[in-house]
Amino acid sequence: MPRFSTVVAFGLAAMMLMGCTTDRQTDPQRTATEELLISGAVDRAAAALKLDMGKDRKVFIDAGNVDGTDSKYAISAIRASLLKQGARLVDDKKNAETIVEIRAGVLSIDRQEMLVGIPSFNIPIPLAGPFTTPEIALYKSEEQKGIAKFGAFSYDSKQGNLI
Repeated sequence: MPRFSTVVAFGLAAMMLMGCTTDRQTDPQRTATEELLISGAVDRAAAALKLDMGKDRKVFIDAGNVDGTDSKYAISAIRASLLKQGARLVDDKKNAETIVEIRAGVLSIDRQEMLVGIPSFNIPIPLAGPFTTPEIALYKSEEQKGIAKFGAFSYDSKQGNLI
């Protein structure tokens, strides 16, 4: 029969070797970092969007092909970019000299991860649930990039020809 001190020592050693894990929990679907990555990419893509329509033209922006989680921010960024280029925005197609149709190809995040070592994994333990081993990384890198791609063209509202 084992001694009491041996059992206590074994129990203390087992408790010291136990680890804790915390799941990532946020209220929104995406983290603030993810939203900043996408909005930053949107700002850069909108600033790069150049349409040579001439200054002070009355422009209606047709955003019917821009849809998704970040579409409102993207449309606003494109509007701001066109205003900086000298466009005068109107709310009605009938009052426009030029119609700019915009579309979003990508509004997302690319994530690249590299691990040299042993990843964390679950070991099933009957009647107790899974035990998660710690990650042992000799080298680890993680990179996230926000990606945004827009397309646009403009045409004369009366004649329908490409500008």
